Amino acid sequence: MNLAERDWRWARVREQMAADGVDALLGYAPGWRREDLRYLADVQLNGSFAFLYLPAEGEATAFALAKDREAFAAARWVTDVRDLDPSGLVQLVGMLAGGQRPQTLGVSHLELLPLGFRDAIAASLGGASRLVSATRLMSAVRLVKSGQELARMRRCGQITDAAWDALLGSLRPGATEYEVVASTEAALKRLGATDNFMLIASGGADVRGMTPPSSRRLEPGDMVRTELTPQCDGYWTQICRSAVLGQASSAQRASFELFSEALEAGLAVLRAGVTAHDVALAENDVFRSHGLGEYCTAQWTRVRGHGHGAHLDEVAIVEGEDTVLEAGSVVIVHPNTFTPLAGYHVLGDPVVVTDDGWEPLLATPRVLFEIEI
Repeated sequence: MNLAERDWRWARVREQMAADGVDALLGYAPGWRREDLRYLADVQLNGSFAFLYLPAEGEATAFALAKDREAFAAARWVTDVRDLDPSGLVQLVGMLAGGQRPQTLGVSHLELLPLGFRDAIAASLGGASRLVSATRLMSAVRLVKSGQELARMRRCGQITDAAWDALLGSLRPGATEYEVVASTEAALKRLGATDNFMLIASGGADVRGMTPPSSRRLEPGDMVRTELTPQCDGYWTQICRSAVLGQASSAQRASFELFSEALEAGLAVLRAGVTAHDVALAENDVFRSHGLGEYCTAQWTRVRGHGHGAHLDEVAIVEGEDTVLEAGSVVIVHPNTFTPLAGYHVLGDPVVVTDDGWEPLLATPRVLFEIEI
């Protein structure tokens, strides 16, 4: 990112900090949740953890282990990069104790911070300061994408489309779920994806959900459901589709029609200013109208989609979630769940929210695919 991009991102964070009464932000990136530092500094990290301290005004300070100091230096957008002792927060605690004590310090992923780190930070702040979670703060900020972020996600969308085509090409009777996923991931990596989160399920109406791949061999008449989510240049884009080996049965077609109606209902209400609740309600009302409302509950699957970008699963699209979807937000609308019609079914598309609707990130048609065998 360039300096203007950095300033745009930091301004959004600081605006939300002010709204939430947070005087300074400490972005925490454990090894498996690095999206906040990717957003704040546009860095790809390799160490087990890192921190970035962003005050309400002025420059940020990064605290990184040796293998990540060069990544911050190369990014250039964080000019002060300090060593982070792996046995504790020596540098960070020293800085906070040395006079930069905010009254309220928000820590993203505070819930994942080791207790020893948390105690050290709290002690350095002194009794007059508060330590609060800023996880939701950062999730809300990341939901709206800049032009640069959208360009990356559109490129990832092209790779996602191509990966779905590769998956279709691997579907044949006798192939194992392992082989399908391996073939798809090989295509993704050839196309430039750096990572992939993928769930799959194959079989008939008895399928209740998706899992990592198994040794199950595909059979004629199987419906293969997948949630395919590649990461490209630090950003994730997801597709949810189902395909049948052979000609789809009447039950499989009826299931697809139900899910297609629910997806289109969610997309029909989507525009800047609506809430995640509004979108989920529109999808769920379709199931209710068909007497299948129970399959939108926690007993089965409540989530009707989610935001994604620097993290693959951001704000949930679920009834009761009051997050307002601003223009530039990226969400995937997917009414994925089990019903008795044909078992678990998936169908979903990522879109960019606009003032008067949405723009697609994928070109793959929303159909029930039938594989000639």
